[in-house]
Amino acid sequence: MTPEEKARLVIDEKLKQSGWVIQDIKELNLSTALGVAVREFPTSTGEVDYALFVEGLPVGVVEAKREEAGEHITDVEVQSNRYVNSKLKWIKSDYVIRFVYEATDKIVRFTDYKDIKYRSRTVFSFHRPETLLALLGQPNTILKATGKAAVVVPDNVLFEGGAGETIRKKLLETTDLHTILRLPTGIFYKPGVKANVIFFDKRPASAEMQTKEVWVYDFRTNIHFTLKQHPMTDADLVDFVKCYNPQNRHERTETWSEDNPDGRFRRYSVKDILERDKTSLDLFWIKDKSLADLDNLPEPDELAADIIENLQSALENFRELQAQLAK
Repeated sequence: MTPEEKARLVIDEKLKQSGWVIQDIKELNLSTALGVAVREFPTSTGEVDYALFVEGLPVGVVEAKREEAGEHITDVEVQSNRYVNSKLKWIKSDYVIRFVYEATDKIVRFTDYKDIKYRSRTVFSFHRPETLLALLGQPNTILKATGKAAVVVPDNVLFEGGAGETIRKKLLETTDLHTILRLPTGIFYKPGVKANVIFFDKRPASAEMQTKEVWVYDFRTNIHFTLKQHPMTDADLVDFVKCYNPQNRHERTETWSEDNPDGRFRRYSVKDILERDKTSLDLFWIKDKSLADLDNLPEPDELAADIIENLQSALENFRELQAQLAK
């Protein structure tokens, strides 16, 4: 095994630990997971060692080198930089290669080309797909002054710290983030992954907080769909559309109350949200009946998926703590 091949094995494992699914170009299936790292992807300027895809779109690349290149890893930046302006074969959608990594089996360096004065810096490991999605999740920057958007995001984007918290605060400040739809597990991503739709309207620049209140519709708790036996249909969203009131969303009525704790539509003031830990938008209140009724537990695969997700989240938190302690 060559030094390059040994380094690739370590890099593969680091990517997997960070939540990426590794694929060879011959088995390409970008819908497999939120984040997919494809080995030796052809571009207009040559093959890149790894192309990183989030939600099916290319967002970054990894240039891998053997351990001996570690002390000269910054020299590789010139090589990986060219991929920023390259075109990936077979990818027709509009995209921008924003994130670039140079890595050996010992060192990982990272550049975000959207930074005003971008530069490469050493990082503990590769970012999780959810983290890159959070960094990308600033559609308000490309909306017109009065533009409207609905964006699908995984749960982590609603509660994780760091970049996620910064983006949430920015959205609350600069847009009217008026509605969150909590989706059933596995609707947009792989089984076990929870997703949400956030709805917001952009506002002209102002020193005043643009979001006044956030309405949350819990379409997840005690609701279960399957792809074959019990798929979700348009009819399942009728109540949400009624509560959303697209004709005039400023005239809404909560279905939740102290007398009706299982009501699925609830209003939160922006003051309440800003006081939450990390400005978390992971808002829920309905009692999960499966946790109280042993005869009504979810299917074993659903339970296993929840356990895996919780363990992955805990592992990521420990990685972040370790990175902070190492500084």
